[in-house]
Amino acid sequence: MKTDETRMAEEIVSVLPVGVARVCTDDWDSIRFAVRAAGLKLRSIVLRRDSLRRLLLDPVRRIKVEYLQRDLLRTAGRRSEFAYPRVPARCARAAGQSLTAALSHAGA
Repeated sequence: MKTDETRMAEEIVSVLPVGVARVCTDDWDSIRFAVRAAGLKLRSIVLRRDSLRRLLLDPVRRIKVEYLQRDLLRTAGRRSEFAYPRVPARCARAAGQSLTAALSHAGA
């Protein structure tokens, strides 16, 4: 199953130019790619294994993979990280605010 998840991740990332993305960590929770290319703001891709497993079993997998590939290409020049599944912006902001509050209380 781990091999299937890795193949699915490589299929999603395959829309980037050859040699731009390489696996930097492959742990039980996620597959992370480091991205290095001039002209791209994108520096990392994080694909959660549980989401990739669900995608493997999805009957409309092909359509969803194409959507993820288009989304990756569209955002490669604008964002530094691409994640699947995407964390909603309000959740990311709330997590950042919680961390800031925790750090300020720790320093007091």
